[in-house]
Amino acid sequence: MAIFVENSTIMTTINDFNFENKKALIRVDFNVPLNENFEVTDATRIEAAKPTIIKILEDGGSVVLMSHFGRPKGVDEAFSMKHIVEKVSEVIGVQVKFVADCIGDKVADAVANLQNGEILLLENLRFYAEETAGDTSFAEQLAQLGDIYVNDAFGTAHRAHASTTIVAQFFPENKCFGNLLATEIESIDKVLNNSEKPVLAILGGAKVSSKITVIENILDKIDHLIVGGGMTFTFVKAQGGNVGNSICEDDKMDLALEILQKAKEKNVQVHLPVDVLAADAFSNDANTQVLDVTQIPEGWQGLDCGPKSNAIFNAVVNESKTILWNGPLGVFEMETFSKGTIALGNSIDQATQNGAFSLVGGGDSVAAVKQFGFANKVSYVSTGGGAMLETLEGKTLPGIEAILK
Repeated sequence: MAIFVENSTIMTTINDFNFENKKALIRVDFNVPLNENFEVTDATRIEAAKPTIIKILEDGGSVVLMSHFGRPKGVDEAFSMKHIVEKVSEVIGVQVKFVADCIGDKVADAVANLQNGEILLLENLRFYAEETAGDTSFAEQLAQLGDIYVNDAFGTAHRAHASTTIVAQFFPENKCFGNLLATEIESIDKVLNNSEKPVLAILGGAKVSSKITVIENILDKIDHLIVGGGMTFTFVKAQGGNVGNSICEDDKMDLALEILQKAKEKNVQVHLPVDVLAADAFSNDANTQVLDVTQIPEGWQGLDCGPKSNAIFNAVVNESKTILWNGPLGVFEMETFSKGTIALGNSIDQATQNGAFSLVGGGDSVAAVKQFGFANKVSYVSTGGGAMLETLEGKTLPGIEAILK
């Protein structure tokens, strides 16, 4: 079954249920960063789950939250969900109760005593190896903790784990997507299946190899492709350019030429940087010069796109009506080489203000958007890294399929 349904009303969401006197078992993604004092440093994922939780409480129901946190090897205090209880309470505006397990009598009692309007957070699911193994009996024990199963964790929808996928089979009629997951599905659907043309995909990052399947899957759906970041140099060298010491996957050059050929056949215009900001070392303080992308001398490496490229990309972005951005254009973590990524963010901001739909997703581009203050200037920022990439690759995500079944 395809993940995306042409008409989103086919998806069963929380809006199709009245949660009055019901206990909602919600799989959230509260795998949030903590500092050395176990304080939450970025609550984006908690905030993203808030609309789903509030809807259920306002209906007159109660909420049982389950999530993983990190990759513990068995029970480990450092990975306990208790560290985030106060932050979740603060974000939701309701004092959250906590139980130091996720299955067993203690949990069953805590759930039985849960009143309408209350929230209970379970202990880290990954304290049990059965969670990642997708164990059916573990999933069945989790299923006893709620009347309706809600999956609101896009970040783990590509994993066939007990709480993300297997548990859904115990709720044949009473399962749905939460607000966040439904919005993620609709946003990607808007880019891939229901897009207003021209459609632009911007793919950055270091390696062609990690984006090959994405490119192959989306070529049929796009009009323009901007290639940036480190993978630029594999394309440039494949066409006979000199890339100096720039990162380059020599074994993927044939593949790069193949992609360019396929794009040509499908009338997709591919835009590569024409100039780069090159450096004589991989350092923020290195000597730099702007060079033609095909004429980088030995001892120099391209670490950002140059001013001419930024101008070309700006024009392409502003003539597009649908924009997908996955991956930065340079080594934005170093200020010297962040200009291309910032310029692209400004272009997308402008296009969005003029009515384009812009979706940012996948690891580093999300980090860049947050760092440079573009999060509220694009149409949607996806919360899933791996899940986003697998969706763009055309894969069916098990966590989504389990609800659609």
